[in-house]
Amino acid sequence: MTNDMPFWLELIVSALLIVGAFFLIVGSIGLAKLPDMMRRLHGPTKATTLGIGAILVASMIHAGATRGYLSYHELLITLFLFLAAPITAYMIAKAHILCDRATEAELTPTGTDAPWSTLSSTEEEEKAAAEETAERA
Repeated sequence: MTNDMPFWLELIVSALLIVGAFFLIVGSIGLAKLPDMMRRLHGPTKATTLGIGAILVASMIHAGATRGYLSYHELLITLFLFLAAPITAYMIAKAHILCDRATEAELTPTGTDAPWSTLSSTEEEEKAAAEETAERA
């Protein structure tokens, strides 16, 4: 086991850590300062995900250089984060649109009979669902 890393590899790890920290700060500021919930989603889902990804890649490179073998834990965490963050943001946005009818009214028309939030329904669908629930009871 060696603790010596080549200088060029130290530069790569340092650059990834600095880039990751920058994106984490930008994402956190965006989360705190943007005016409404829909805009606040962009901070943690875009910038912060990229920042954490850069830091985890730097950790993986450092572990590989100092231990002599690659650590796949960081890679798996990065992949999970890149998959989970957009899906979570999508679900939060859909729930927000569903619960906030004023926001839904401000959206541009979809061009179909379906509203933007696929979970929301028309009045006829709500009546049919209520009738079906009443029949079961």
